[in-house]
Amino acid sequence: MKASSAAAFVVNASRRSCPSHIRGYSSLPRPYRFHVGASWAGKPHDPRGPRVKSNPFPADSPIGQWRDLMLSRPNAPAGNHIGEDFFYIQDMREKSGISLGVADGVGGWTESGVDPSLFSQALMYHAQRYSKAAWPGEPEVDPTQEYEEREQVEGWELTPLECLESAYGGVLRERNVLAGSSTACVMTLNASNGALRAANLGDSGFLVIRASTVVYQQQSQTHFFNCPKQLSKLPTSQKRFSRVCIDNPSDADLCEMKLRHGDIVIAYTDGLSDNVFPAEMVAICSLVARQFQVAKHTVTGGQESQEVSEDREAQAMAERIVDYARMCMFNRKRISPFERAAAREGMYFRGGKVDDVTVLVTIVQEAI
Repeated sequence: MKASSAAAFVVNASRRSCPSHIRGYSSLPRPYRFHVGASWAGKPHDPRGPRVKSNPFPADSPIGQWRDLMLSRPNAPAGNHIGEDFFYIQDMREKSGISLGVADGVGGWTESGVDPSLFSQALMYHAQRYSKAAWPGEPEVDPTQEYEEREQVEGWELTPLECLESAYGGVLRERNVLAGSSTACVMTLNASNGALRAANLGDSGFLVIRASTVVYQQQSQTHFFNCPKQLSKLPTSQKRFSRVCIDNPSDADLCEMKLRHGDIVIAYTDGLSDNVFPAEMVAICSLVARQFQVAKHTVTGGQESQEVSEDREAQAMAERIVDYARMCMFNRKRISPFERAAAREGMYFRGGKVDDVTVLVTIVQEAI
């Protein structure tokens, strides 16, 4: 089941209408605008798995309020059930760009009675908290102002690596997170020059589609097969915890590239990359884009603005990709990327890999 199957899937799925009240994250009035759609789906509960006594962040706590706000976004596939994944989307200072990221809590902690979702939620919360007041590049100043006025520009430049380091420090200080681990992919998109900068640790990642071709895909970081690099916090009650991999934010792979008009950036957790091939992601995005182009030419009267349309298009792409990933992960007759990776290691695995999946789709627009 490759690109042709993905195409058939999108044609059938397109009959479901996309909500009209999508919250768009569009940066104005700089040359670049970024339209972001988010979708997610937690894996079904396994009754045979270990029981975890979870103490989620209270709904009235800062993290709890922010978590519920993020999960209140329209999401057709699975409502607010996100599992051990989490994400964030944040406008940066003065709408100079956006910062976004995904994190995948390491499920192995459940065997020790630890809820992995708390680590990934706290990591993403602190990442957006630090991003909110920062610039994606050098702070912007008006060259016509006096020197003293330019010196008073607030904020600072925050790279994805610095964001990841600061967020990790926040998790280590978080009392409600007793232990856990997570992979992470954090990126900033600059609305002034179209620069994408990213820091990726583990097997979450992103890819960039340009003219129906994948021009860049972040490679996974692993210690060994199915053991990704990860940020960790050990329980203070146990001095030795030999099964945990402890990596540092400085171990993250860094990327910087220039985006162009029409580029599509897909950030994801491994629930997507283990089940869906890049060519299938391209096919889904291409078909959704084509459907929206047809709709723009056929709708008469009461036409929505182009900005709202792009927001809806990004959201539709994210939802279709997650829908397709969920279908693939339960298919035992289909060769999956995870099956191929296992075969390269001399291991036998059949079909898709059931997991949480989170996808952020960003459509890039450049004012011409």
